Amino acid sequence: MHSPAAGPPPDAPDPRAPAPHGPRPRGVVRAAVILAVLCLALVLLVALSWHPLTALDGDIARTTHTWAVDEPGLTHVFRVLTDWVWDPWTMRAVCAVAVIWLVWRHGDRWLALWVAAACALGTAVQQTLKWAVGRERPVWRDPVDRAHYAAFPSGHALTATVVCGLLLWLLYRYGAGRGLRRTVLALAVVTVVGVGWTRIWLGVHWPSDVLGGWLIGALVVTLAVASYERWHGPGHP
Repeated sequence: MHSPAAGPPPDAPDPRAPAPHGPRPRGVVRAAVILAVLCLALVLLVALSWHPLTALDGDIARTTHTWAVDEPGLTHVFRVLTDWVWDPWTMRAVCAVAVIWLVWRHGDRWLALWVAAACALGTAVQQTLKWAVGRERPVWRDPVDRAHYAAFPSGHALTATVVCGLLLWLLYRYGAGRGLRRTVLALAVVTVVGVGWTRIWLGVHWPSDVLGGWLIGALVVTLAVASYERWHGPGHP
Protein backbone atom coordinates (compact mmCIF):
# COMPACT_ATOMS: atom_id res chain seq x y z
CA MET A 1 0.00 0.00 0.00
CA HIS A 2 1.08 3.52 -0.74
CA SER A 3 0.65 6.11 1.94
CA PRO A 4 -0.99 9.34 0.74
CA ALA A 5 1.41 12.10 -0.16
CA ALA A 6 1.86 14.57 2.61
CA GLY A 7 0.41 17.98 1.80
CA PRO A 8 2.00 21.29 2.62
CA PRO A 9 1.83 22.52 6.20
CA PRO A 10 -1.33 24.46 6.98
CA ASP A 11 0.52 27.78 7.14
CA ALA A 12 2.56 27.27 3.97
CA PRO A 13 1.56 29.23 0.87
CA ASP A 14 -0.30 27.30 -1.78
CA PRO A 15 2.09 26.84 -4.74
CA ARG A 16 -0.91 26.90 -7.09
CA ALA A 17 -1.98 30.35 -5.90
CA PRO A 18 -1.22 33.20 -8.33
CA ALA A 19 1.72 35.39 -7.47
CA PRO A 20 0.91 38.92 -6.39
CA HIS A 21 0.81 41.28 -9.32
CA GLY A 22 2.70 44.52 -9.50
CA PRO A 23 5.83 45.91 -11.12
CA ARG A 24 9.22 45.56 -9.49
CA PRO A 25 9.85 48.66 -7.36
CA ARG A 26 13.50 49.02 -8.35
CA GLY A 27 12.67 48.97 -12.04
CA VAL A 28 9.95 51.58 -11.58
CA VAL A 29 12.23 53.87 -9.57
CA ARG A 30 14.97 53.53 -12.17
CA ALA A 31 12.50 54.41 -14.92
CA ALA A 32 11.28 57.42 -12.91
CA VAL A 33 14.84 58.74 -12.52
CA ILE A 34 15.56 58.39 -16.25
CA LEU A 35 12.29 60.06 -17.19
CA ALA A 36 12.89 62.88 -14.72
CA VAL A 37 16.28 63.61 -16.26
CA LEU A 38 14.84 63.57 -19.79
CA CYS A 39 11.93 65.81 -18.77
CA LEU A 40 14.19 68.32 -17.08
CA ALA A 41 16.53 68.41 -20.08
CA LEU A 42 13.68 68.98 -22.52
CA VAL A 43 12.06 71.68 -20.37
CA LEU A 44 15.37 73.56 -20.20
CA LEU A 45 15.97 73.26 -23.94
CA VAL A 46 12.49 74.54 -24.73
CA ALA A 47 12.64 77.35 -22.16
CA LEU A 48 16.04 78.47 -23.51
CA SER A 49 14.81 78.20 -27.15
CA TRP A 50 17.76 75.99 -28.06
CA HIS A 51 18.26 76.62 -31.78
CA PRO A 52 18.74 73.01 -33.01
CA LEU A 53 15.50 72.02 -31.28
CA THR A 54 13.48 74.99 -32.51
CA ALA A 55 14.84 74.54 -36.03
CA LEU A 56 13.85 70.88 -36.07
CA ASP A 57 10.43 71.76 -34.65
CA GLY A 58 9.93 74.34 -37.38
CA ASP A 59 10.96 72.01 -40.20
CA ILE A 60 8.61 69.24 -39.07
CA ALA A 61 5.74 71.63 -38.35
CA ARG A 62 5.96 73.30 -41.78
CA THR A 63 5.99 69.94 -43.52
CA THR A 64 3.00 68.52 -41.66
CA HIS A 65 1.05 71.78 -42.04
CA THR A 66 1.49 71.55 -45.80
CA TRP A 67 0.10 68.02 -45.70
CA ALA A 68 -2.83 69.14 -43.53
CA VAL A 69 -3.78 71.89 -45.99
CA ASP A 70 -3.47 69.54 -48.97
CA GLU A 71 -5.54 66.76 -47.34
CA PRO A 72 -8.71 68.41 -45.94
CA GLY A 73 -10.57 65.10 -45.57
CA LEU A 74 -7.89 63.51 -43.43
CA THR A 75 -7.49 66.76 -41.51
CA HIS A 76 -11.20 66.71 -40.66
CA VAL A 77 -10.89 63.13 -39.35
CA PHE A 78 -7.95 64.17 -37.20
CA ARG A 79 -9.95 67.10 -35.81
CA VAL A 80 -12.77 64.77 -34.79
CA LEU A 81 -10.33 62.37 -33.14
CA THR A 82 -8.43 65.05 -31.24
CA ASP A 83 -11.52 67.06 -30.23
CA TRP A 84 -13.75 64.17 -29.16
CA VAL A 85 -12.15 60.73 -28.98
CA TRP A 86 -8.75 61.71 -27.58
CA ASP A 87 -9.72 64.98 -25.93
CA PRO A 88 -8.30 65.42 -22.39
CA TRP A 89 -11.81 65.54 -20.93
CA THR A 90 -12.66 62.24 -22.63
CA MET A 91 -9.49 60.74 -21.17
CA ARG A 92 -10.34 62.08 -17.71
CA ALA A 93 -13.82 60.57 -18.01
CA VAL A 94 -12.20 57.19 -18.74
CA CYS A 95 -10.07 57.64 -15.63
CA ALA A 96 -13.17 58.48 -13.60
CA VAL A 97 -14.82 55.25 -14.77
CA ALA A 98 -11.74 53.31 -13.64
CA VAL A 99 -11.90 55.01 -10.22
CA ILE A 100 -15.58 54.12 -9.83
CA TRP A 101 -14.84 50.53 -10.90
CA LEU A 102 -12.11 50.22 -8.27
CA VAL A 103 -14.41 51.42 -5.49
CA TRP A 104 -17.64 49.73 -6.54
CA ARG A 105 -16.30 46.39 -7.81
CA HIS A 106 -13.23 45.89 -5.62
CA GLY A 107 -13.70 48.25 -2.68
CA ASP A 108 -10.13 49.45 -3.21
CA ARG A 109 -10.48 53.06 -2.10
CA TRP A 110 -6.77 53.67 -1.63
CA LEU A 111 -5.91 52.62 -5.16
CA ALA A 112 -8.87 54.59 -6.53
CA LEU A 113 -7.60 57.65 -4.69
CA TRP A 114 -4.09 57.09 -6.04
CA VAL A 115 -5.36 56.89 -9.63
CA ALA A 116 -7.49 60.02 -9.27
CA ALA A 117 -4.61 61.89 -7.63
CA ALA A 118 -2.20 60.89 -10.41
CA CYS A 119 -4.61 62.14 -13.05
CA ALA A 120 -5.06 65.42 -11.18
CA LEU A 121 -1.29 65.74 -10.72
CA GLY A 122 -0.79 65.41 -14.46
CA THR A 123 -3.19 68.27 -15.11
CA ALA A 124 -1.55 70.44 -12.43
CA VAL A 125 1.95 69.84 -13.81
CA GLN A 126 0.74 70.57 -17.34
CA GLN A 127 -0.85 73.88 -16.38
CA THR A 128 2.12 74.93 -14.26
CA LEU A 129 4.62 74.27 -17.05
CA LYS A 130 2.46 76.05 -19.62
CA TRP A 131 2.50 79.12 -17.38
CA ALA A 132 6.19 78.86 -16.46
CA VAL A 133 7.57 78.19 -19.95
CA GLY A 134 5.06 80.36 -21.84
CA ARG A 135 5.90 78.95 -25.25
CA GLU A 136 3.99 80.35 -28.23
CA ARG A 137 2.05 78.01 -30.46
CA PRO A 138 2.72 77.77 -34.20
CA VAL A 139 1.12 80.55 -36.24
CA TRP A 140 -0.05 79.96 -39.82
CA ARG A 141 -1.50 82.15 -42.54
CA ASP A 142 -3.92 79.35 -43.42
CA PRO A 143 -4.61 77.51 -40.13
CA VAL A 144 -6.62 74.29 -40.18
CA ASP A 145 -7.36 74.37 -36.44
CA ARG A 146 -6.96 76.66 -33.45
CA ALA A 147 -5.97 76.18 -29.83
CA HIS A 148 -5.58 78.42 -26.81
CA TYR A 149 -3.08 78.84 -23.98
CA ALA A 150 0.64 78.14 -24.13
CA ALA A 151 2.09 75.34 -26.20
CA PHE A 152 4.46 73.38 -23.94
CA PRO A 153 3.68 70.68 -23.00
CA SER A 154 0.84 69.24 -25.05
CA GLY A 155 -2.06 68.65 -22.67
CA HIS A 156 -3.62 66.14 -25.05
CA ALA A 157 -0.44 64.04 -25.20
CA LEU A 158 0.22 64.30 -21.46
CA THR A 159 -3.31 63.38 -20.38
CA ALA A 160 -3.58 60.46 -22.81
CA THR A 161 -0.24 59.10 -21.58
CA VAL A 162 -1.23 59.38 -17.92
CA VAL A 163 -4.64 57.76 -18.34
CA CYS A 164 -3.48 54.96 -20.63
CA GLY A 165 -0.48 54.24 -18.41
CA LEU A 166 -2.64 54.05 -15.30
CA LEU A 167 -5.15 51.74 -17.00
CA LEU A 168 -2.38 49.38 -18.09
CA TRP A 169 -1.02 49.36 -14.54
CA LEU A 170 -4.46 48.49 -13.13
CA LEU A 171 -4.90 45.62 -15.60
CA TYR A 172 -1.46 44.29 -14.71
CA ARG A 173 -2.06 44.69 -11.00
CA TYR A 174 -5.39 42.85 -11.08
CA GLY A 175 -4.01 40.02 -13.19
CA ALA A 176 -6.03 40.59 -16.35
CA GLY A 177 -5.66 37.95 -19.04
CA ARG A 178 -2.90 38.22 -21.61
CA GLY A 179 -5.36 38.77 -24.44
CA LEU A 180 -7.04 41.68 -22.69
CA ARG A 181 -3.73 43.24 -21.71
CA ARG A 182 -2.45 43.03 -25.28
CA THR A 183 -5.64 44.52 -26.66
CA VAL A 184 -5.59 47.43 -24.22
CA LEU A 185 -1.87 47.94 -24.82
CA ALA A 186 -2.49 48.18 -28.57
CA LEU A 187 -5.32 50.68 -28.02
CA ALA A 188 -3.14 52.66 -25.62
CA VAL A 189 -0.28 52.89 -28.14
CA VAL A 190 -2.66 53.99 -30.90
CA THR A 191 -4.19 56.58 -28.58
CA VAL A 192 -0.96 58.05 -27.24
CA VAL A 193 0.85 58.10 -30.59
CA GLY A 194 -2.28 59.09 -32.49
CA VAL A 195 -3.18 62.06 -30.33
CA GLY A 196 0.38 63.37 -30.52
CA TRP A 197 0.39 63.06 -34.29
CA THR A 198 -2.94 64.86 -34.67
CA ARG A 199 -1.73 67.80 -32.58
CA ILE A 200 1.31 68.23 -34.83
CA TRP A 201 -0.68 67.62 -38.03
CA LEU A 202 -3.29 70.24 -37.09
CA GLY A 203 -0.53 72.78 -36.48
CA VAL A 204 -1.43 73.60 -32.88
CA HIS A 205 1.73 72.16 -31.30
CA TRP A 206 5.42 71.88 -32.04
CA PRO A 207 6.77 68.30 -32.07
CA SER A 208 8.74 68.90 -28.87
CA ASP A 209 5.48 69.94 -27.14
CA VAL A 210 4.13 66.49 -27.86
CA LEU A 211 7.38 64.80 -26.82
CA GLY A 212 7.23 66.75 -23.57
CA GLY A 213 3.66 65.63 -22.99
CA TRP A 214 4.64 62.00 -23.50
CA LEU A 215 7.69 62.17 -21.23
CA ILE A 216 6.00 64.11 -18.42
CA GLY A 217 2.93 61.88 -18.59
CA ALA A 218 5.09 58.78 -18.34
CA LEU A 219 6.93 60.31 -15.38
CA VAL A 220 3.64 60.98 -13.56
CA VAL A 221 2.60 57.36 -14.08
CA THR A 222 5.90 55.93 -12.86
CA LEU A 223 5.83 58.18 -9.78
CA ALA A 224 2.27 57.07 -9.01
CA VAL A 225 3.19 53.40 -9.40
CA ALA A 226 6.43 53.71 -7.41
CA SER A 227 4.79 55.57 -4.52
CA TYR A 228 1.83 53.21 -4.34
CA GLU A 229 4.00 50.10 -4.41
CA ARG A 230 6.19 51.68 -1.72
CA TRP A 231 3.38 52.41 0.74
CA HIS A 232 0.56 50.09 -0.27
CA GLY A 233 2.16 47.28 -2.22
CA PRO A 234 2.57 43.66 -1.07
CA GLY A 235 3.56 43.48 2.57
CA HIS A 236 2.00 46.82 3.43
CA PRO A 237 -1.42 47.38 4.96
